[in-house]
Amino acid sequence: MRNLTVAQQMVDVLRQAGVQRIYGVVGDSLNSVVDAVRRTDGIEWVHVRNEEAAAFAAAAEAQLTGRLAVCAGSCGPGNTHLIQGLYDAHRSGAPVLALASHIPSHQIGTGFFQETHPERLFTECSDYCEMISTPEQMPRVLRIAMQRALGNSAVSVLVIPGDVAHDEATHPTESSDLVTEYGRVVAPDIQVRALAEKLNAARKVMLFCGAGVRDAHAEVMALAEKATAPIGHTLRGKEWIQFDNPYDVGMSGLLGYGACFDAMHEADLVVLLGTDFPYNDFLPQARTVQIDHDAGRLGRRTVLELGVHGDVRETLRAVLPLVKAKRDRTYLDRMLHKHAKSLEKVVSAYTHDVERHTPIHPEYAASVLDELAADDAVFTVDTGMSNVWAARYLTPNGRRRVIGSFLHANALPHAIGAQFAYAGRQVISMSGDGGLGMLMGELLTVKLHDLPVKTIVFNNSSLGMVKLEMLVEGLPEHETDHEPVDYAAIARSAGIESIRIEHPGDVVEGLKRALTHDGPFLVDLVTDPNALSIPPHISAAQVKGFAFAAGRTVLDGGVGKMLDLARANLRNIPRP
Repeated sequence: MRNLTVAQQMVDVLRQAGVQRIYGVVGDSLNSVVDAVRRTDGIEWVHVRNEEAAAFAAAAEAQLTGRLAVCAGSCGPGNTHLIQGLYDAHRSGAPVLALASHIPSHQIGTGFFQETHPERLFTECSDYCEMISTPEQMPRVLRIAMQRALGNSAVSVLVIPGDVAHDEATHPTESSDLVTEYGRVVAPDIQVRALAEKLNAARKVMLFCGAGVRDAHAEVMALAEKATAPIGHTLRGKEWIQFDNPYDVGMSGLLGYGACFDAMHEADLVVLLGTDFPYNDFLPQARTVQIDHDAGRLGRRTVLELGVHGDVRETLRAVLPLVKAKRDRTYLDRMLHKHAKSLEKVVSAYTHDVERHTPIHPEYAASVLDELAADDAVFTVDTGMSNVWAARYLTPNGRRRVIGSFLHANALPHAIGAQFAYAGRQVISMSGDGGLGMLMGELLTVKLHDLPVKTIVFNNSSLGMVKLEMLVEGLPEHETDHEPVDYAAIARSAGIESIRIEHPGDVVEGLKRALTHDGPFLVDLVTDPNALSIPPHISAAQVKGFAFAAGRTVLDGGVGKMLDLARANLRNIPRP
């Protein structure tokens, strides 16, 4: 009977924790781990083409399920490729464990082939990063790493030399309870009372919501009703707060739309709910309170009149009985009207003459995709203009999920992890041609595992967001456009069903065909490179720079079904 190796012990502990797969690329220093996976029931090795994609896939699985997800990289470039995806996971609060194998232990420090120092390399993109130097550290250190990842919703990295992984285990594996459910931070009474006093004293209250309102929809609506407060949101908060929301005034930030910015800056009191919104220039830098379960985030983006350390749901439940209902809806109703008006004025941007406009309006394609996608679809979204179309056209309903490059990500490998996590759900990658080009090899991963991912490529042969950044800064665009690429042909050569759509009249049927196809499918949408989108608020200097540099069509909004919601909210305004 073969002795228990450290690698086998590692895989056994991962199985005890419910881990079902490890994303990675096989390689010499990982061989013993891969072989242990081969011999262990209930866990599989998911082969990807680049370890960067492995980390992104694990990040997506962890974000969607809340469970521990695992990726791995062999020594040298194998594990350095993990960095980008681990940054995404760490900053998104995804519990991911990365196994970074190392050169033989006796060669460390000699400048050996592919030598790096992973225990130093990964410290900035992880909450826990340690090296297993001897078998005696197992399985204790692995369990610490897993608990840190789950407990802090962060990345843990275990570095292990290949020879140590192959050594015989010293300690019995046994089992140990892994805590996966956690208590909620309850705000101190003094902070709850102070919050109530500020809410009651303010005449115009505005709520700005991030991903921390995930399970507090009812409580946020109740507070908005009592405080007659408009509700804005971040991109990460959109999926949790925009649906069934009669107080919605849109989104702020670089991808913003609607009246959110105006509502925030006119308010007597802005309440930040579960958000670490990084764009401080869009915040009023005054008249603000913040509620967050992570005390380290309080006051990080703006000066505060009051910081409240507590879970959003529990804090609102505590403060609601102390909040006096306001009767004056003037501010709220005016912001709802302004929001609807701001959306109304751009409707024609994607509906006027759309059947004949070539290249295709990306807004139109995004609105059709939103209409045809399943009610519980999982969207993964690339950075750049794809972020804009997702922010403005995907309609949340409480069941759909939207994850993406809000921090570091790439849509296609995210979709791979999402599809493994939810085999029975529709997974749609909203890819830009730039993002797809960076990790295009992962189309081979989709085909290898026969994942029914639908890759929708917004192909404008341009780095649209970079172009916009240059124009706003008054710089002439340079090196943002490139030669057209037929991604449908590339997908077909990889064995994936595909279609290239160049005419708007083909968009509906083409997307229907893709979404109903039993298996992977790629849609190459040739879209207008001149369709850009500016934020709802830019400085005078930026306007001047843009006017100086731009000879382009710039769309200052986009609405999709949000206009219908805004109109409905106006109809629901009480009449005197």
